[in-house]
Amino acid sequence: MSTPDAATRIRLDLAYDGTDFTGWARQPGLRTVQGVLEDALATLFGRAETEPPRLTVAGRTDVGVHAIGQVAHLDLAPGQLAQLERRPRGRGAGASGAESLARRINGIVGQAADVQVLRASAAPAGFDARFSAIWRRYEYRIADAAALRDPRARAYTLWHPAALDGEAMDAAARSLLGLHDFAAYCRPREGATTIRTLQEFGWRRDADGVLIAHVRADAFCHSMVRALVGACVAAGEARFVPERAAGIRDEGRRTSEFVVLPARGLTLVEVGYPPDAELAARAEQTRAKRGLPDEGLID
Repeated sequence: MSTPDAATRIRLDLAYDGTDFTGWARQPGLRTVQGVLEDALATLFGRAETEPPRLTVAGRTDVGVHAIGQVAHLDLAPGQLAQLERRPRGRGAGASGAESLARRINGIVGQAADVQVLRASAAPAGFDARFSAIWRRYEYRIADAAALRDPRARAYTLWHPAALDGEAMDAAARSLLGLHDFAAYCRPREGATTIRTLQEFGWRRDADGVLIAHVRADAFCHSMVRALVGACVAAGEARFVPERAAGIRDEGRRTSEFVVLPARGLTLVEVGYPPDAELAARAEQTRAKRGLPDEGLID
């Protein structure tokens, strides 16, 4: 969708702890990231004659998934943008206009809230948070029996009771790379494609022995990330050889050979975009190629 006439598109960079959210997407009667942020926007622009702005997001994360690199956009009417140009009384010098939007939203949701706007900026021409993206990157953290179990990190790290073979997990992950149909690793949704390009997938241990997966793809279908991680854990527990992960993928059907792991360990780390001159073309290409309801899901 193009920017409305006379509207200014704003990019928001977001972070949130997904523990107490029912995912990203607004749902009646449920607390969601989109709902909290759009309610804050409605409060901020409540006196304007135009409708409060709505958010378009790079990836509609599922229940319990965290983010430190989520991206969204919104379109502001001239009157709404003019409101941001006015500095609150007593503020003195400081950011105004689009750059002040992060401070204003955070002031409404609370400086210690579980969602924060990290940056707000005028978006380049042709930018679409969802359709202009060329990849999404995230990580999954597992503290197994060999790792330090830091209680401070329990909200975003899965604690696994047994020791895992990190090398076997890494081999399983790398066998899955490339352009493939990942139907065996996706929760089926009518009309949604399961063809994805898995650009990066590997495991390493950090200084505390925590196993961390770094995964990057053009997009992910529903539950795909946690299913891929589950297959790697099965390899790490020697329930099957690492090559079996790719075999499951190629068979193209769901299996009980592994379990889909909880959302707790999953964090959206970064969303990648092409150079500014290519943003509009990328958005049109993505719409033409897929344009399906699940396009851009992180998990």
